Amino acid sequence: MNLFVATAIAASLIGASAIASTGNGAAEAGSAMAVPGGDIAAGDAAFATQCTSCHIVKSDDGELLAGNRATVGPNLYRIAGRPVAAVKGFKYGKSLHAAGETGAVWSEEEFTAYVQDPTGWLKAKLDDPKARSKMGWKVRDPQEATDIFAYLHSLAPPEEK
Repeated sequence: MNLFVATAIAASLIGASAIASTGNGAAEAGSAMAVPGGDIAAGDAAFATQCTSCHIVKSDDGELLAGNRATVGPNLYRIAGRPVAAVKGFKYGKSLHAAGETGAVWSEEEFTAYVQDPTGWLKAKLDDPKARSKMGWKVRDPQEATDIFAYLHSLAPPEEK
């Protein structure tokens, strides 16, 4: 495990006690998001094999945290807790843009459902049988989807509001 991932794990664990004190661990509007339940190291491996062809995780100051130079999909930096379709300058498909306009936010539940079936998630979210996703890849294993979200959260947890 690299030093950055180990530090991110520690930071996530430190934040867990504050989140656990809310009782049910659910995030409230404007509050901290619950710590994801996935395995960060497994998510690192799954992200490397399934996501880096299209996505990167690049910090606001330009540091590449994960991925290569892919730009097919949006930058996934600070995706946890971010509104859907909110990366400035990225050209989202019509349906994902419409999902963003509903106020949807990338929680663990929403993210894992989306990456397992992007078009199906959009059809259900928008109640539109014609909704389509530009994302052609599906993460077939639900645990891997959860692990990927945990990994992305560890790289860049949501900002405190």
